[in-house]
Amino acid sequence: LSSKLRLNYNGSVGFSNHIDQFDVFDADGFRNLITTQFPEGHPSRDLLGDADTDWQEQIFQTGVIHDHNVSASGAVGELPYRVSLGYTDRTGILQRDEFQRLTYGVNLTPGFFDNRLQVQAGIKGERSTNFFANQGAIGAALAFDPTKPVFADNDFGGYYAELQPNGNPNPLAPANPLALLSQRDDNSQVNRYIANFSADYRFGFLPELRANLNLAYDRSDSEGTVFVPLEAAFAYDPSGNGGTDNNYSQQKTNQLLEFYLNYVETFGQVKVDLMGGYSWQNFYRENYDFQSNITGTEVNENRDAAEYYLLSLFGRANFTIADRILLTATVRQDGSSRFAEGNRWGLFPSAAAAYKLISEEDNVNGINRLKLRVGYGVTGQQEVGGYYPSQAVYLASQPNARYQFGNQYITTLRPEGYNANLKWEETSTLNFGIDYGFFNDRLYGSFEIYQRKTSDLLNYIPVPAGTNLTNFIDSNVGDLENQGFEFSVTVVPIEREKMTWSIGANLTINQNEITRLIATEDPAYQGVATGGISGGVGNTIQIHSVGFPASSFFVYEQVYDETGTPIEGVYVDRNGDGQVTPDDRYRLENPAPNAFIGFTSNLDFGNFDFSFAGRANLGNYVYNNNLSTLATYNRLFNSTGYLSNALPEITDVDFTNSQYFSDLYIQNGSFLRLDHVTLGYRFSGVLGAASSLRAFVTLQNPVLITDYNGVDPEVFGGIDNNIYPRSTTILFGVGANF
Repeated sequence: LSSKLRLNYNGSVGFSNHIDQFDVFDADGFRNLITTQFPEGHPSRDLLGDADTDWQEQIFQTGVIHDHNVSASGAVGELPYRVSLGYTDRTGILQRDEFQRLTYGVNLTPGFFDNRLQVQAGIKGERSTNFFANQGAIGAALAFDPTKPVFADNDFGGYYAELQPNGNPNPLAPANPLALLSQRDDNSQVNRYIANFSADYRFGFLPELRANLNLAYDRSDSEGTVFVPLEAAFAYDPSGNGGTDNNYSQQKTNQLLEFYLNYVETFGQVKVDLMGGYSWQNFYRENYDFQSNITGTEVNENRDAAEYYLLSLFGRANFTIADRILLTATVRQDGSSRFAEGNRWGLFPSAAAAYKLISEEDNVNGINRLKLRVGYGVTGQQEVGGYYPSQAVYLASQPNARYQFGNQYITTLRPEGYNANLKWEETSTLNFGIDYGFFNDRLYGSFEIYQRKTSDLLNYIPVPAGTNLTNFIDSNVGDLENQGFEFSVTVVPIEREKMTWSIGANLTINQNEITRLIATEDPAYQGVATGGISGGVGNTIQIHSVGFPASSFFVYEQVYDETGTPIEGVYVDRNGDGQVTPDDRYRLENPAPNAFIGFTSNLDFGNFDFSFAGRANLGNYVYNNNLSTLATYNRLFNSTGYLSNALPEITDVDFTNSQYFSDLYIQNGSFLRLDHVTLGYRFSGVLGAASSLRAFVTLQNPVLITDYNGVDPEVFGGIDNNIYPRSTTILFGVGANF
């Protein structure tokens, strides 16, 4: 056991800028648009200003990243240890987006009884501070009139604001984007501690048997404040009771106890590996939320606590026969307190087999590895939005919603919606695969086909009005099937003493289809609406329907004139009943790609190393919500006295009013993205014979190739609506070992 002290340092400094920005009219273009669209004498012309403001330039900045980590390891006598300290400081590309984190950890790994008992004990801590920039400023920067200045001599903090004739801020107008950032302080602080202990003991009388105990405790304490001053125009209240003065806190804990026995022995040509165990977890959280205006005349205070338990019994058996046949069987029985009694437990078995047709010892005609495998298994999923989705929960009424009885106001209990029949979501997977290797693994990889069926899907869905005291509940809504194949290959074209080059790629083809949504077949049932969008109230653009992919876009088929320009409000009568109604909507594509491609390359040449990695999505579609809301003529001028900017595509779309459900806005989001390119150099002997030093430079997100009209086609859920733009980052770093 070495007691020599080893030190390690890894650090980097980086600079980030947004890859692209939304294309809206500049001041001159906007003036030309207004004067072209509205005749002389129209009040819109009098609203044009003299400024030339690029509002996106006002809110975005160059982000700076610092990341530093130091660790020390060694031993004090017979006690091995490792201690670490890390610090991260990041400013985002949106002004006032700031994050700091301090991490620390201590890990001890002693051995006892001739190392038959291996113990690991550690604690990790993290203290993070966030300043959350108001991301509403992104949407405001797209909409705000570019002919207006950033600042003005007024009573609203000096930030220009659109006013009503009485001098008060116009509540309908977009807010000054820079004011949204500068006049809102949104801070949080989180302290997190993770303590873990594990003991692995090999029995002296039966060394093939070992017992393993894992204990862990994870706790986080967070608190935060939100403050908006009275003079902020976007929080103005004519009564003088505006602004915001909120605070909140949360405590979360996660406790784990896990114990298992493992027996490994070889009987002739058969190796047996048996394992069985028990797991117990407790999840607890306690929230406090205090919401108030500046004067404290409108106060809303909430406290709530909740917890749930997850219990598991599990077992596994592995058999290896003659180092060629591999058999595996597992079984889990999991119980969750999130489900009502009778539905709490789920049984999830699996089995797999593999046969090595060719192993490394054979090396037949350049084939050094060829293995066939097949597997089938069932997994369970119990993650839903709330802690008590299956139980009746009653909440106290708010102060402004109490029941008046004479001169007294009585606090009542309000029942929440719940689903007593909620149960485990189950996914069964059947797969067949081949692992291969040629020419001493100069060419290797795998091929696998799979079919994955998910039943009793957990989802948060709308329910009929007046049902179950709520508009949405967690429910098991149906079945979903995924099928496809995965292929991976790695090639090593160069493998020499001072130069190695490897290239890897993987391809996944996947199709998904909903196979059931309701208990009985109903041809008239269209499905479950989903995918909320900006524009209107409660509008959705997607649907879960039997026979179609999940979250398919549900739209009208647009009609175009002879020049290819869409005709406003004119759609195809798809059902042929002589009129266009909601029944003429159809399911068009979905957000999930048909194919995923990943690729990597690693080159080591002397002291240099060079690598890159990227990926591509093919066949994923996006609803361009920015285009559907920011490219109509009626939004340019508002009769209450303000102008709004638009996307240049407004002249191509040529719509006066919003047409949110046109398939015009469903766009192909296929893309190829280079995630990173890294160049490194290892210095020899600079820090001594037993030390090493490597310097590197990394470019993150340097390339994006796509035909999508928005800023970024990689949008969660497939709806593009003022997302925080991804950034291109250049990192300079160093790693040293002493």
